[in-house]
Amino acid sequence: MSPVLAAAEVAPAPSAIRTVWGSQLYRGATLALFLSGLGTSAAAPQITLFLVDDLHVSLTTAGLYYLTSITAPVAGYLIGARSDRTGRRLGLFRLCALAGFLGWCAMALADQVWMPFVISAVVLAFAGGAGSQLFAAVHDDLQATADPGGDGVVSVVRMALTAGWIVGPVAGSLLATAAGPRAMLVATGVCTLAQIVPMGFARAHAAPPGAHQAEAAGEAADRRRVGVRDMLPLLAFTGLYVLVYAGEPIKYGYLTIYMHDDLHLPTAVSGAVIGIQPLIELLLMPLAVVVARRTGMMRLMVLGAAFGVGANLCFALTGSAAGMFAGQVLMGGVWGVFAGLGIIVAQRLLPEAVATASAVFMSSTAIASALGGLTGSLGVSLLGLPHVFLAPVLYGLVATAGIAVMSRSRHAVG
Repeated sequence: MSPVLAAAEVAPAPSAIRTVWGSQLYRGATLALFLSGLGTSAAAPQITLFLVDDLHVSLTTAGLYYLTSITAPVAGYLIGARSDRTGRRLGLFRLCALAGFLGWCAMALADQVWMPFVISAVVLAFAGGAGSQLFAAVHDDLQATADPGGDGVVSVVRMALTAGWIVGPVAGSLLATAAGPRAMLVATGVCTLAQIVPMGFARAHAAPPGAHQAEAAGEAADRRRVGVRDMLPLLAFTGLYVLVYAGEPIKYGYLTIYMHDDLHLPTAVSGAVIGIQPLIELLLMPLAVVVARRTGMMRLMVLGAAFGVGANLCFALTGSAAGMFAGQVLMGGVWGVFAGLGIIVAQRLLPEAVATASAVFMSSTAIASALGGLTGSLGVSLLGLPHVFLAPVLYGLVATAGIAVMSRSRHAVG
């Protein structure tokens, strides 16, 4: 390829960044998602410690907390369906952010064992809908403006969520150590509510008057008629995504223990192993958009799912620091593809109801976490370490085959 053509391929990335910076909606959504990732990832590793140390529950009971996340897909669907009926993306986003603030603050004040479980299942389930509403609003604006670099814009916005997840665990650990876990939970609530601030008084792009209003009304009628059959491609893709994601809770639950107890790696080395994945992910997300324009999104996702198989084989079979690094680099490739493109594919599989598609796809990580947690618990008792990582290998093989089939079907997304 000539240097001129190569430059043409890479050119959309900075253009997307300029587009995001120049739009209050896109810029606000980027900052809001960073705050969302920062707050959520700060709390996620500390919840179990809070339950055990402050509420004095057993480790077994604390582990059951993560099963409360299975209500998130139901809440996400309800929010998405409401959004698609009314078109009030940002209004619902603000309500979800407020629900998150109230939920995390109530968690910080909890003094009974049952309270965190109920709060998570009932209140925080709706808080997760905030991000999906932002992506739906961004999608609407890109469609209305017919921006040819829309995929790049979505990728840049999505990168902010990943950046928040890089900073959050360290910030949460430091705050919990310095001020206690309850203060850390309040800070998470503040971050969740603070998502509203960068959005300011931004509004999603409205349909122009005249003929476009009639067209918008027709599209709204189509959205109201969306049924289960219309959602089957989205549900199939989301189910395969769950299988790809299910290895993450297994990895975070047992990889550090394996490196410390079995491989006897220094803390600095094991920390570097864990930290390299999000760095690789951030670097690859813009590249994934460029490559997907040439290969097709689903075809690239076949490769991404296969990376996950390779990563878990490294964890299960290599038994060395080099193998752990190789596995994490491959896992960075998985999420460089899926984090950047997954939400775009989901919206294109249900274009008449993008808020519903966004909510269903984004809340599916809760199901994946529950599946991974259950698989890891059973797998460790049956297979032990490191062979528990063979379970996500199996999940990954099924996902790779399933996405390959979809990439050749009429539901393939380019």
